Amino acid sequence: MQRRYAFPIALRVGVNRWDLLAAALALGAVAFVVAAMQPMRAPLAALEAAPVSLDIANLPVYALRTTFRMFAALALSLVFALAVGTLAARNLRARAIVLPLLDVAQSVPVLGYLSFTVVVFLRLFPGSVLGAELAAIFAIFTSQVWNVTFSFYQSLRTVPGELQDAARSMRMSAWQRFWHLDVPFATPGLVWNLMVSMSGGWFFVVASEAISVGPWTIPLPGIGSYVALAIAERDLAAVGWALATMLVVIALYDVFVFRPLVAWSDQFRLGAARTGEAPRSWVLSVWRRTQALRTLDARARALLRHATLHRAPVAALARRARVRELSRRFSAPWVGALAWWTVLAALAAASIGYGWHFLAGIGVREWLQVFLLGCATLMRVIALTLLASLVWIPIGVAIGLRPRWTARVQPLVQFLAAVPANLFFPLAVFVIVRWQLDPDIWLSPLIVLGAQWYILFNAIAGASAIPQDLLEIARSLHVRRWLRWREVLLPGVAPYAVTGALTAWGGAWNATIVAEAVHWGDQRLLAHGLGAYITVQTEAGDYARIALGVATMAAFVVTFNRLLWRPLYDAMERRFRLG
Repeated sequence: MQRRYAFPIALRVGVNRWDLLAAALALGAVAFVVAAMQPMRAPLAALEAAPVSLDIANLPVYALRTTFRMFAALALSLVFALAVGTLAARNLRARAIVLPLLDVAQSVPVLGYLSFTVVVFLRLFPGSVLGAELAAIFAIFTSQVWNVTFSFYQSLRTVPGELQDAARSMRMSAWQRFWHLDVPFATPGLVWNLMVSMSGGWFFVVASEAISVGPWTIPLPGIGSYVALAIAERDLAAVGWALATMLVVIALYDVFVFRPLVAWSDQFRLGAARTGEAPRSWVLSVWRRTQALRTLDARARALLRHATLHRAPVAALARRARVRELSRRFSAPWVGALAWWTVLAALAAASIGYGWHFLAGIGVREWLQVFLLGCATLMRVIALTLLASLVWIPIGVAIGLRPRWTARVQPLVQFLAAVPANLFFPLAVFVIVRWQLDPDIWLSPLIVLGAQWYILFNAIAGASAIPQDLLEIARSLHVRRWLRWREVLLPGVAPYAVTGALTAWGGAWNATIVAEAVHWGDQRLLAHGLGAYITVQTEAGDYARIALGVATMAAFVVTFNRLLWRPLYDAMERRFRLG
């Protein structure tokens, strides 16, 4: 007798006016994707036939293509963060190698990735714009992904103990725990870090779209290449039009993407629900008022649960049981450990051998010079990261505790975080040249221009995630001032603040490639630092010296991450874990 499963969703659905509006928004999103992807199929020669121009009539098309690249990179960043963050948080052996690799990857500047990947993508798709587009998307991806990954990893490491006990008592599988506990708990902080990562991508969009690596010069149509051309031609009006276009684009995707996500993610906050101050979004309200779309969505969810829970093939279960039996037979602890460390040792030896062969032609004096340049950049990054933390953590907590302020400040902070440092080149060059200032000092603020917002966004996310009942208890007990910070606010915000400072630290190192080598037309200012060294060698196409600069920067970042940031993060996790 065939078994039947009942579904709570009826087949007949109605349509209301909100369905029509939601369908129009969905069709608009599909049209946006199709219009942005269509030029990717063109031959590479099409870029030479229609070069980037400063005609403001082209800005809408440039904005469309840049925005698509940004969201494509953000989607890849989210997938990467869910996979790698979970692996690092749940597997001790994987964590031992994943976290150092993330530290190294975060320390490699965008130009470092472009220098070696643009050739690969262009050869994978010879004669096609798609190769250059993928190189640009990958470069934007490298400016977004590390912040999202560290945020998700931090959330998984700080899941309250009582929630983990509840998951174990309910006998949830790893898959069920991931989707019913880990992802919901991480969602509020993850959404805020997706926003700041989006803005971080804007910060490096000029380097990502105006590709110039040795003999390769490929300006892709987009706002970034528009800004690069405006700076090269010293056109202040064009810079202003690019800034205005960015403001419009950021306002649009804030309304249609991030504000709905923030309002939706509020349901996953711990503690009592907010009363009257919950974030709102008219786009989310439209979705919640639809009838046909929500019914179809519920139907699809029911079918998915039905397929995964009730129709698991017996053969698959049998194969899984045989695999478990074999793994029990051959899973002696020393065998797995030996295999793991043997693979790691082989990879490390191969990397060191290849790197030494690649860098053998560089003299000891230049190695020492690059090390001293790294020390100069290190001093700038330490001072600016510390100053930004002291300024923005209290401000972020004050904003995050007041949802009305959060809703007002959110789009403004997104815009400020998205402004590329290149737009400040005219002002920096004018001020430094006019008053004959020292570039080593007065170019430094450009380093923290984009990195500081990682701290602010994470502080806002941490304050927003503090359970409402804890705040109510502290208020009823008249816990104020420093005692309130020590006992309530700091335990909730500390892991987020450390995550923000860690990502800001990596972002500041990355920003040195832009901030230490400033040009406006024919005028150029260089600060003594590792970022300027990498920029100059990238423009010259000297791959050996690019590798030397990138390796030195990675060594500085990883060393300080191991000695300072990781111990500090572990201490915050143990001391201020909720639950």
